[in-house]
Amino acid sequence: MSVEGGRLTETARRAVVAAAMPSPTGPELSVIVPTRNERENIRPLFDRLSRVLSGLDWEAIFVDDDSTDGTIAELHRLAQADRRARIVHRIGRRGLASACIEGIQASTAPYAAVIDADLQHDEALLPRMLATLKSEPIDIVVGSRYIEGGGVGGWDRKRASISGLATRLGRLVLRVGIADPMSGFFMVRREAFDGAVRQMSALGFKILIDLLASSTVPLRVRELPYQFRPRVAGESKLDSQVAWEYLMLLADKLVGHILPVRFILFSLVGLVGLGAHLAVLGLAYNVIGLEFALSQAIATITAMIGNFTLNNFFTYSDRRLVGWGFLRGLVSFGLICGVGAIANVGIAAFLLGREHASWWLAGVAGAAMSSVWNYAVSSVITWKRR
Repeated sequence: MSVEGGRLTETARRAVVAAAMPSPTGPELSVIVPTRNERENIRPLFDRLSRVLSGLDWEAIFVDDDSTDGTIAELHRLAQADRRARIVHRIGRRGLASACIEGIQASTAPYAAVIDADLQHDEALLPRMLATLKSEPIDIVVGSRYIEGGGVGGWDRKRASISGLATRLGRLVLRVGIADPMSGFFMVRREAFDGAVRQMSALGFKILIDLLASSTVPLRVRELPYQFRPRVAGESKLDSQVAWEYLMLLADKLVGHILPVRFILFSLVGLVGLGAHLAVLGLAYNVIGLEFALSQAIATITAMIGNFTLNNFFTYSDRRLVGWGFLRGLVSFGLICGVGAIANVGIAAFLLGREHASWWLAGVAGAAMSSVWNYAVSSVITWKRR
């Protein structure tokens, strides 16, 4: 940089101003980083990305599910210091898959990468991923632990067995051959993502399977090996809910084009509730000796509370209500089911009296009507997306 008399020359001044100005075009690569309580990993990850992506036009989009450990404040400090860091702060929504989808949709880059914030993925592979997409006729590059050169580090036998089983199950819904469909580390062309996003389930944590299974045409995949690293800071998000949401995703990819998997679960819970209703009714009326009307009321309330609890835990695990939200949800669910019960009786009576249908057919039609009502209305009121 040239200096005359202690001052910058005009050419040097313009160079400094140009360097401080944002790029006149959008970034070539967006790195999507879903976060939830990863405060200690934010700076180290961004510093690593800065080193390995030096010379490239890139940005990092952190999609945070309303962390409680100071992650948001750390992200704000980072974004103020470096315009390549962007934030999507989600409130009332959760899930890695949906976070990644929102992150990619918030980007205009022709290439998007997904990487975890826990430093377990090898960020040094990103330039090679980008070069592969730009030079070869493929749609997605996957960081793979299960091809030659890859590995899972120090996993114990139990975790390795669970991962192997989940991988085999995942291949049931895919139309492409891939060794590591459970990978959360990949890079995709914008047009390939756009062709699949409207069919994606956005359930759970395994966005790669969702993306591959939702594309209207088989995606062309290349796998590159990497060594999965141990977590440095923060806590693992793997738990029974993650496993359940993975099974929900697979079920949705297998039968979701016929019936929504949530409706199937909602109906199964309803059958369990019917069994509970009859059991409580029999106990109260035949064993305890209460009047039928009182026994029926107790059985109805018991079944309703049971149905709500099971749906809250299983069917809507990603929108689970807790605390006061649980009580408010229970009240709204009861009101909705009450209207459904009135519709059930009305439809059945109409068919039996006007259409001369068989009693059982009228009963089934009424039950079907109330089931659809209960599911549709509770989805948008009781378990609405906030």
